[in-house]
Amino acid sequence: MILLTDSAESIRQKVRKAVTDMTPNVSYEPVQRPGVSNLVDIVSAMSGRSVDVVCHECRHLDTVGFKNHVCDVLIERLRPVSHDISRLLDDRAYLSSVIRHGNERARQLAERTYTEVKGLVGLDTDTDILASTSTGTGTGWVASSSSSSSSS
Repeated sequence: MILLTDSAESIRQKVRKAVTDMTPNVSYEPVQRPGVSNLVDIVSAMSGRSVDVVCHECRHLDTVGFKNHVCDVLIERLRPVSHDISRLLDDRAYLSSVIRHGNERARQLAERTYTEVKGLVGLDTDTDILASTSTGTGTGWVASSSSSSSSS
């Protein structure tokens, strides 16, 4: 598995370890040559070129040469993404602001959902929270009002 944050060397090691056959050319035959075909699919997806074009462009390469080509395509395509991820992860102030904004948005959505559910189940809109009790009512749950004070 190649990660967006993998270094160039890590990508090269992973691609070199990809299982392929010993046929000395590049072709797209998913049933007969699944390993090479997978690499062709990767190059096709990362480069935006069709499988046929990739095979034609790489027809002169042996398996090792093709794996090196796959590495070059992956590294070049993932470099800007990896750079952006690293830059964002290093910006603690930005990450904190994203977390704060996400927390606020989640709280707002949760409040709306909670209010809607209370209305649907017939609880008073002043009801603050459902509290578990052992009242013997059969349900074990009673609504506690936000306007009542806690005592006892």
